[in-house]
Amino acid sequence: MSADKNYEMVVGLEVHAQLTTQSKLFCADSTLFGEAPNTQVSVVSLAHPGTLPVMNREAIQLAIKLGLALNCTIVRHNYFARKNYFYPDLPKGYQISQHTAPICQGGHLDVEVGGAVKTIRLNRIHMEEDAGKSVHDASENYTGLDFNRAGIPLLEIVTEPDIRSSAEAYAYVSELRSLLRYLNVCDGNMEQGRLRCDVNISVRKWGEQELGTKVEIKNLNSVRFIRKAIEVERERLIALIESGGTVLQQTRGYDEVTNTTYAIRTKEDADDYRYFADPDLPPFSITDEMIDSIRLTMPPSRKQRVEALMSEFSLPEYDAKALAADTGLEGLFRAACAHTTHAKAVANWVLNPIRNRMTEQELSSDDLQIEPTSMAALVNAIEAKKTTHGMAVQQVLPALFEQGALDVDQFLAANNLLLTENKGEVEEWVQAVLDKHPQKVAEFRKGKKGLIGFFVGEAMRMARGKADAQLITEKFTEKLKA
Repeated sequence: MSADKNYEMVVGLEVHAQLTTQSKLFCADSTLFGEAPNTQVSVVSLAHPGTLPVMNREAIQLAIKLGLALNCTIVRHNYFARKNYFYPDLPKGYQISQHTAPICQGGHLDVEVGGAVKTIRLNRIHMEEDAGKSVHDASENYTGLDFNRAGIPLLEIVTEPDIRSSAEAYAYVSELRSLLRYLNVCDGNMEQGRLRCDVNISVRKWGEQELGTKVEIKNLNSVRFIRKAIEVERERLIALIESGGTVLQQTRGYDEVTNTTYAIRTKEDADDYRYFADPDLPPFSITDEMIDSIRLTMPPSRKQRVEALMSEFSLPEYDAKALAADTGLEGLFRAACAHTTHAKAVANWVLNPIRNRMTEQELSSDDLQIEPTSMAALVNAIEAKKTTHGMAVQQVLPALFEQGALDVDQFLAANNLLLTENKGEVEEWVQAVLDKHPQKVAEFRKGKKGLIGFFVGEAMRMARGKADAQLITEKFTEKLKA
């Protein structure tokens, strides 16, 4: 047995989601992305003396909304704390966060991994403000500071250490991102830093109960990088232990170019941050009336969406559950069905060729750019027997993934993918196969009916796939009866 198989990996994730508010957590500064450095700031976000924070009520509502969707307990009495540490892009010298009273406690998120459902428990969801950004490549001699992000409202969503593989981590973040977008709590844009993930990882020998020393990998901004960082860090930790080394409690970064992690600093403990209640922000309470009013604005739950898919489109329960498990795929399905009557065929395409290709390319449904009208046109072309399912999967689908929008009929004609409508040609191919295999014709007529598949396959090869297999089958059946 290899050393790797002697160890169990234990992972917990901290996902930082930027809320969809138009202003920051404690002041009216804009949250727009991409503006010139230090133009989305004020005396409050720059921590000028004498300025005071004012709570953004919408941020509280969005936090409760996510907590309800994730089956959390909503904490009624809350306060904000100061998390003290020095860093150049933290103008106050502390971060306003929640410590012992997170707004949401417990909860869980179910994800599908390898055909099985895994429940990932949540520890907490709390609100906090973001820091600014240090820019190291603007000058050879100086580090630039951009405070546009300082004070941006974040939710930190913390799991229990329930994750045991990079595939489970990938599935969890993908599912969470889809849910955040579905609820309009966060737009999930990882490239622009509006969704980031910290990975807490340790390894231990199989059968051991005590957790190993934890390492944190910070600020991963891609679900693919999360998977890769976990895999490479697992290998590093096992190799270190096997060589007799000591695992240090560190904060590390991930370099996607070299596919390695690197040390940033020795990890601080909670005591190092000297948490205490922020004296400038009074405690706040959440009432049952407030929770009930937010609950009324919630979109349909997954169970309700499954029932709706079965009712509206006559889908079997399996298809409906698979679609409802991914809001992005469900959205593509619904949008495509607005342009075709073949709902089951659309579901088959979304859940099989499209999802399979997503898996191969390590894409989530949020990455899909396929135009629903193009998806519907492809299904309509197959149902109308203009092309075959096989040719569509092999040649049309890659073009759809690459281009998003596609004139399907034009593409089929330009790439010689249209099925022949010439019945004379079909007759010639069928007769040619029968003439070439007289012995098998005799066997068929003596009762070996399974040979029909052989005959059809030979004719389809002769037609180079550009014939309707059903029409060819019917023609063989007709001739072999004679």
